Amino acid sequence: MDNKQADEVRSMYGATLKVPDLPPAVKPPAGPPSEVEHMKRESEYLRGTIYDGLRDRITGSISEQDNRLLKFHGSYMQDDRDERNERQKKKLEPSYQFMLRVLAPGGVASPQQYLALDNLAQLYGNHTIRLTTRQSFQLHGIVKWNLQQTIKTVNDMLMTTKAACGDVVRNVMCNPNPNQSDIHTEVYGWARALSEHLLPRTPAYHEIWIDDKKVTDSLQGKLVEPIYGPAYLPRKFKIGVAVPPSNDIDVFSQDLGFIAIVQDGELKGFNVAVGGGMGMTHGDKETYPQVAKVIGFCKPEQVIDVAEKTVLIQRDYGNRSVRKNARFKYTIDRYGLDWFISTLHERMGWALEEPLPYHFEHHGDRYGWVKGSDGMWHLTLFIMSGRIKDDPGYKLMSGLREIARIHKGDFRLTANQNLIIANVSSRNKHKIAALVEQYGLSDGKQQSALRRNAMSCVSFPTCGLAMAEAERYLPSLLDKIECLLDEAGLRDDEIVIRITGCPNGCARPVLGEIALIGKSPGRYNLYLGADFIGQRMSRLYAENLNEEAILEHLKPLINRYAKERLSGEHFGDFVIRAGEVKPVASGLDFHH
Repeated sequence: MDNKQADEVRSMYGATLKVPDLPPAVKPPAGPPSEVEHMKRESEYLRGTIYDGLRDRITGSISEQDNRLLKFHGSYMQDDRDERNERQKKKLEPSYQFMLRVLAPGGVASPQQYLALDNLAQLYGNHTIRLTTRQSFQLHGIVKWNLQQTIKTVNDMLMTTKAACGDVVRNVMCNPNPNQSDIHTEVYGWARALSEHLLPRTPAYHEIWIDDKKVTDSLQGKLVEPIYGPAYLPRKFKIGVAVPPSNDIDVFSQDLGFIAIVQDGELKGFNVAVGGGMGMTHGDKETYPQVAKVIGFCKPEQVIDVAEKTVLIQRDYGNRSVRKNARFKYTIDRYGLDWFISTLHERMGWALEEPLPYHFEHHGDRYGWVKGSDGMWHLTLFIMSGRIKDDPGYKLMSGLREIARIHKGDFRLTANQNLIIANVSSRNKHKIAALVEQYGLSDGKQQSALRRNAMSCVSFPTCGLAMAEAERYLPSLLDKIECLLDEAGLRDDEIVIRITGCPNGCARPVLGEIALIGKSPGRYNLYLGADFIGQRMSRLYAENLNEEAILEHLKPLINRYAKERLSGEHFGDFVIRAGEVKPVASGLDFHH
C-alpha cells in the first residue's frame, strides 16, 4: 500500500493507519470501495431511512439499503419462500417478515429474559425460538409493524439486538462449561467484557428502537465510533472463548479465538488464535474456509487489548472492494501471519508470550445432569437444530416455559444449538426433573450418537441465501443414516455431521466429519475428513448428490469404518487413513 492509497483510505474511513513494509509478493486489496462501503459511510452511523421505512404503511417491506443497515440493528428482512409463487399468482407482494437475533454473550440468559423472549415469540413471532450456532436467540416471522415494539421489549429485559448481525463483532461465544462452574464464571466474565467493549456506540439504535425519535442533526465529523469508525468493518467478525478439553465453540472457526489455559484450577490466561472462518462461494477458488492459527499467549487482563487491536487491524487492512474476500482470514492470508503478529505487537506496544500447552478432546455437548464444582446442578437438553417449538406429542416450548417459571439459576445456550438449565440447587432439582419427565423433554440419551452430534442452519423457507433444505431435511436424513449405522453396529459411536443450505458456513459444516453443503434443491456436496475435535477441515468427496447418492456413498464408508477402524479412531481420521480423502492442512489447500 503506497502513501497515496493510505491517504485515500484514511479519508474514506477515518482510520489511523500505521503501514509497515509489506513483503514484496504481497498485493494489497485493489479497486474502489464497494457499494456497501459507500452505503455505510453515508448512513449517518446506521440511521439511513429506517425510521421512515418502518412507518410506511403501503408495504410490509423496507428498502434494500435499509435492509442492509438493519442487519447492524440485529434483524434481516425475509419472506416465506414457500408462499412466493402462490402470492405472485394472486398479485400480492411477498410474505415479508423479519428475523430478529438477540445477543446473549457467552450464551447466558436469565429465566426472566427467556420468558420475555417466549412471550414475544407468541405475540409477534411464529411461535418458535431458535437457538443459533453462535449462542444467540432468534425470533422469526415478525412483521414490520411489530418490529419496533419487539426490539424495545428486548431492551427492557436488559438484552440487545445491536450488533447481532452486520459488519461488526458478532455475539462473543464462550464454553458453557457445566463441569467447572468456577472457571466458567471467570471465563464468561471476560467473554461478556469483550462483547460490551466491542459493541457499536452509534446512538441510532436507541433513536430508532427505544426512544422512537427521528434525529436530524448530522453526526458526520463527530467521534461516534472510536473503534469502528463511520464505515465499520469490511465484513462480520467473530470471537469465541474455548475452555479445554471441550472445543464446543469451534474456536478455530473464529476470526479471533481465545483458548483458556487452566492450571491447578486457576485461569492463567489465553492462547490466541487468529484467521478462522467458514464461508465460501461454490465454484470460486478465491474463496475458502479456513482454520485459525495459534500465535501466542496473553494474560486474562490483556484479552481486551488483543481483541481491540486485532479488530482495528482488520478495519484498516481488510478488503473493502470485494466483499466475498473481505473476511479477516483473507487479510491474514494476503499479508502473512508474521506481518499480522508484528503489526499487532506494534499497535499494542507489547508482545504476546509463547503459547502454552493445551489439549482438546471433543467439540460436542455433555447431555443430562452434571454436578458442577460448586455443588450446583446443570441439565443439558437436546434441541434438534436449536428449534424450540410445540409439536403434537412433544411440547418442548411449553415444557421450557414451565421450567423457566420456577428456575432460579440461568439458561445457557450451547454452540451446538442445545440448552443447559444451569445452576440448579439440589432443592430445586427434583422439581425441574419432574417437569422434564412430564413434558418428555430429551436429555439426549434417547437419541443416537449421530443425532446428538448433528447441526444445521435454518435454510428454507426464510433464508434468502438458501440453495437447498437443511433444518427441515436433517431429521429425515438422520433417520436413513442411522439405519446404515445400526446395520454396521455403530449407533452409539460419536460422529459429527453437519448440513447447511448454502456454502456460507453458518453451522460450521466443514468442521463436521460428515458435511453436506447445499448446491441446489435436493442436492448437496459431500465433504469428509474433519477431525473429531474441530481442528481440521473436511475435503470435498463428491458433488451435486441427491439423497440416494448420499446414502450410496456413505454406506460402504460406514461399513469399512466398522470393520477396519483402529481402537479409538474417529470416522474423520479413518477416511483419511483409508485414503478416501487427503487431509486439509489449511484453507489455502481446500480446493486442491
